[in-house]
Amino acid sequence: MTIRHATSDANGTSPSRLVGSDRVLNVLTELSNYPNGIGLDDMAKVVRSPKATVHRALASLCRAGLASRDGRGHYILGDEFLRMAFSHHESRPDHVRVQPVLVQLADRYGETVHYAVLDSNSIIYRSKVDPTGGSIRLTSTIGGRNPAHCTAIGKLLLSKQLLDLAAVEQWVGERTLPARTSNTLTTPEALHEEFVRIRSVGYATDDEENELGVNCLAVPYYFSSPAVAVGAVSISALVYRTPLSKLVDDVETIRAIVDGRFESTSP
Repeated sequence: MTIRHATSDANGTSPSRLVGSDRVLNVLTELSNYPNGIGLDDMAKVVRSPKATVHRALASLCRAGLASRDGRGHYILGDEFLRMAFSHHESRPDHVRVQPVLVQLADRYGETVHYAVLDSNSIIYRSKVDPTGGSIRLTSTIGGRNPAHCTAIGKLLLSKQLLDLAAVEQWVGERTLPARTSNTLTTPEALHEEFVRIRSVGYATDDEENELGVNCLAVPYYFSSPAVAVGAVSISALVYRTPLSKLVDDVETIRAIVDGRFESTSP
């Protein structure tokens, strides 16, 4: 086992000077770093405290259900801690949970990032983060709508529902889909072909189909199920600043950030 020694906290307090509840919380925090469990001796080394003191902290956590001992006598996070954590996580609305992802993408690409869901023929923006720099920003608003057939998010989410040409034709019905630009796909046949492509690559693009001068790339966002996307995240970029080809070339990084798998290599 590799022992990771605890460092000073945000206030500069070293573990050796922690007392009372602070020490218990420090031990609880360190338990999260050892999903396979850690013994008392090793935990004492990690938090740099006397074994008897660490034992008392662990005993308090066990009584509260926040820690437990496995069959080897190692300490792990308790079921009550996991219940509280997952309950809190699941009760948070999707637009709150996705916000850090939007901020990370906006900072990385210097463009506006949206989270939106599908509502019949439209998408509804649930969250939006503008880049910190740059004087030109998009006019989209939280709660605002755009047609699903000409947006990257809309096409991505529709592609998961309309699996054949007949389904696309039924969705279009008697409507005439508006052409927002000369690039907008407006026929069932063109949309079906686009949906097939989207399903094959796992992302969708908007090549100035909703607004001239703006392109987008969207990837699915899985909220509570790894198989069902409740919405999607898109980077909406000004063409002159970030060409669509750059976003497509970087799609795996974008997906990793949205899925929480991305690890920055910067110092």
